[in-house]
Amino acid sequence: MAEYRLEELAKVSGVSTRNIRAYRERGLLDPPRRVGRSALYDDYHLSQLNTISQLLRKGFNSAHIAEFFESMRQGADLADILGLQRAVLGTQPEEAPRTEAAVGIEPDSEEARKLVSYGMAEIDEGRLTLVDGAAEILAKTPDQLVYVRALLRFLEAADSSIDHLAEMFVNSLVDLYRVRVGPDYLPKPQQMDEIRRVIQDYRVLGERVMTARFERATRKLLVASASDYTAGILLTGAWEPKHTA
Repeated sequence: MAEYRLEELAKVSGVSTRNIRAYRERGLLDPPRRVGRSALYDDYHLSQLNTISQLLRKGFNSAHIAEFFESMRQGADLADILGLQRAVLGTQPEEAPRTEAAVGIEPDSEEARKLVSYGMAEIDEGRLTLVDGAAEILAKTPDQLVYVRALLRFLEAADSSIDHLAEMFVNSLVDLYRVRVGPDYLPKPQQMDEIRRVIQDYRVLGERVMTARFERATRKLLVASASDYTAGILLTGAWEPKHTA
């Protein structure tokens, strides 16, 4: 998850540093994470600011927003009221186990730059370290650079498709929310548990359905490739994969 200093958060959110400080002082914004003298914000804070801005644009005044925070002080959770971001964004990184592994790829290489841009690696003290999903598999491969280059070709080819797929999924989640509570309607505190459950269940459902469909589509293509591979060896002693236009 991205982290932002105050000025960076202001830039990406479009909310002035002055207003961010005011929201913090009034309890509208969760406290930042402190690292020494630095205050670091993350995607949850960005979601909160976006939600406040959306509420203001939709005509909800500060009194409306204050009412929600009064509910929060009576026991409702701030994150649930402001955008349900914990339900929408899922588990925070610090709550999930993190894996990492150093690899033998030059940190100033093009491959390293791309891995970092995809969030699959970090560079620390001149050393490239794979993180999370990529770490366990790539760290033990016999030729890491070959694996990484193949993976990067796939990611670059799929980039726009993934963004489009994510956009469609989020739009369907918004549609589901509107059906459940109505357009431009702010739920009551007593409705939060049900709405949070609906959002969480739908996220899991979407992930499982898409994973299953990806597995089926991949297996179908692998079956065809395996047939080509086996036939090529039997007939010619070598494999020349088919190239599609």
